[in-house]
Amino acid sequence: MSIETLVTSIVDGTANTAGTAASCIPSAAKITTVPNFWTIGKMVRIKASGRISSLITTPGTARFDVRIGAVVAWDGLAVLLDTVAAHTTVGWDLEIILTCRAQGNSTSANVIGVGKWICEDILGVPTTAPKGVLTAILPWNTAPGVAGTGFDSTAAQTLDLFFTQTVATGTMTCHSYSVESLNLNYT
Repeated sequence: MSIETLVTSIVDGTANTAGTAASCIPSAAKITTVPNFWTIGKMVRIKASGRISSLITTPGTARFDVRIGAVVAWDGLAVLLDTVAAHTTVGWDLEIILTCRAQGNSTSANVIGVGKWICEDILGVPTTAPKGVLTAILPWNTAPGVAGTGFDSTAAQTLDLFFTQTVATGTMTCHSYSVESLNLNYT
């Protein structure tokens, strides 16, 4: 396997406090893939880490999704945040592996993906020290599958990571982000 780092961020993404889906990475970390980058079997690893805060009374949920162009190509689904304790700027770590299952123009290309989100602010974390963290296997509470309506792999597409915290009572900031190609295209 050949690994090539396609992009890394050196600054924080914009803090998400709105309770709506928004890009969580800095603009400079959004990469535009060349036409035909997404070929069948192409694997990409996305890594990100940062901090999150939530209230005990209304923590809402945390949701990561990957957009290829305007399409939600992979959805981690809504992970339940902790309702037992409030969390203030606790760390998290995210890893997503995407594999291209179909390629083509119009809306015929798609990816399947799996991920893991490691964080203290997930429902079920012990309330007493040592608290530790939990790992949410993504997509949350469902089997992996092809998501989204598909995208045009024959055109250049922007790759972006979005985050949604379903209530505006918390905040999330992405501190580091990288995208790696796990296999090189030889076309």
